[in-house]
Amino acid sequence: MQKNIINIAPIINKTTKKKKGDYYAVCWIKNDVSFIEINKVIYKDISNSIFFLNSSIQWKIIKENTNTSSGYVLYLPKRVLDNPLLSQLHINEVALFASNEIPKINLAPGIEKRIQSILEMLDELIGSHLKHKDDAIISLLNTFFVYCDGQCNIKSIISENNTKKNIVYKFKKLVDKRISEYHEVSEYARLLNISNSYLNECVKEILGVNAMQIITEQRIMRSRHELKFTNKSIKEICFEMGFASPEYFSYFFKKHTGTTPSALR
Repeated sequence: MQKNIINIAPIINKTTKKKKGDYYAVCWIKNDVSFIEINKVIYKDISNSIFFLNSSIQWKIIKENTNTSSGYVLYLPKRVLDNPLLSQLHINEVALFASNEIPKINLAPGIEKRIQSILEMLDELIGSHLKHKDDAIISLLNTFFVYCDGQCNIKSIISENNTKKNIVYKFKKLVDKRISEYHEVSEYARLLNISNSYLNECVKEILGVNAMQIITEQRIMRSRHELKFTNKSIKEICFEMGFASPEYFSYFFKKHTGTTPSALR
């Protein structure tokens, strides 16, 4: 990897503008930003969100408080996504950066802390002279994109005739919104007006896992967040996530994570 092929900068100044050159930009906005202007359109109320912007888009970020960082802007040359580790990602397959839309995600609870840690490590690595740092940078980028794509429900840029991707996108949105109510593949298939088998077929083809794995992953992720970042009792979390009893919640959680809810807390 050539020197400075990837660049990252904290959002500190009152105005952060697009960098010159043929770069993709990933803007992670943590807080304290007044607005981001993209192609002369102003987006407000954007705390805890990520924007994916291609090189043809004009943008700037405006903030009031210049004493602390309000996130990061990650600049990526297009050839970086050709790396074998990154080229197979779903985020690449759907040509996220090539879209005429403005792809934006709002981060799920707890994910913002992981995103911040990854970007801070990238910032440290890019400015270092450590051996094998290039491999470490690509590995962190891969982790970052996996979180964005898999955990944060990026809206895929989907052609009208790609029915299966549309179904998977709608399924993931439903899981994200209604995971506390529905825990069976059949329930989501009913909401989508398709059969269980066809929903599984679509999810398997697009994401490489079955529909129940997506549901389970979301239940575990939400449960982990509640256990680590709230003062709710294990019993409260258990029933909020739709488990029949604290005992079954503990069994389910340990089966999928290797540890019990009480041990994690």
